[in-house]
Amino acid sequence: MDDTDLDIIAALQVAPRVPANALGEILGVPTSTITRRLNRLQNERLMKVIGRFAWPLVLSGNPHQLWICCEPGRAAEVAEKLKAFPEIQFVMTTSGTGDVYADLFPLLGSDINDLISNRIPSLPGIRSIETRLVLDSRRVGQNWRFQRLTDEQKDALAAHEVPANQPALASMDELSDLEFGTMCELGRNARASAAEVARTLNVSSSSAYRAIQMLLGTGSISPRVEVEPCAVGFPLAAVVSLQVKPKSIADVLDQLSGLESARMISMVTGQAPVVFHGVFRDPRSLADFITEDIGALPGIQTMDTSVALNVRRRYWMDRDGAFIGDQVEGLLRR
Repeated sequence: MDDTDLDIIAALQVAPRVPANALGEILGVPTSTITRRLNRLQNERLMKVIGRFAWPLVLSGNPHQLWICCEPGRAAEVAEKLKAFPEIQFVMTTSGTGDVYADLFPLLGSDINDLISNRIPSLPGIRSIETRLVLDSRRVGQNWRFQRLTDEQKDALAAHEVPANQPALASMDELSDLEFGTMCELGRNARASAAEVARTLNVSSSSAYRAIQMLLGTGSISPRVEVEPCAVGFPLAAVVSLQVKPKSIADVLDQLSGLESARMISMVTGQAPVVFHGVFRDPRSLADFITEDIGALPGIQTMDTSVALNVRRRYWMDRDGAFIGDQVEGLLRR
């Protein structure tokens, strides 16, 4: 990727649905170039703009973090087998506490107890699993930004964000067939226009437009940019588990959330109640994070750092290095 590609991705992280002509004006790049680059980035599977479904609409409970110890030499095999479960939202092999780390999301209709107690532990090659229930997702991957743009550019892009300022939906049952179909389309391509959705669903553009605005306005779906951090200069990913004094947990979560390296931050059950997922430019950056950022936090008792060896799936999309596959089918159920 060159500077123009990186600027486009950074801009879409701020305003995923910004029109190509407005994006070109903000970045000082011809609209034809913006359109061509967007098509190339998506056709070459280096970037996708997808829709993040509101968790209360697609899940029956809170996510779980799985730390899996494998028989020697079988971590890659176990990670690959985990991808057969649509409930596995994220999976990677690691060096550290476990051989494989995975996020398990209880999709509607899933038997989470059976998954945790029987189906996943029975996979060949697994020796043991530590399961941690996520109590608070203070930061999610959608919030991660890599910094390239000026404040003026960010402000101009922010004007193209669609605010979620309507009451949230309680369940999928509140969606009409058109709205459900539109939600599926935006899940695959969150930059889809009303005209594109209308052609796919065989409805009028005005009907598609109203469905899109309702879904965005209620937060039922939120546009997000999917790009592997390694493709934009952050090849090192790490998960840091922190044992924190109870009275300091809230402060630690808040302070970690403000760090540029933070992708996901959770409060979980278990001995280490704070789990930090971060991406870094190099080992020196990770070392500085540990000594300076973690070192400055109140109430830290112990820490454990695991480094990603190979990310196999992120946000229900399989990964091959920097290349992004299609999203797992069947996430939306009603």
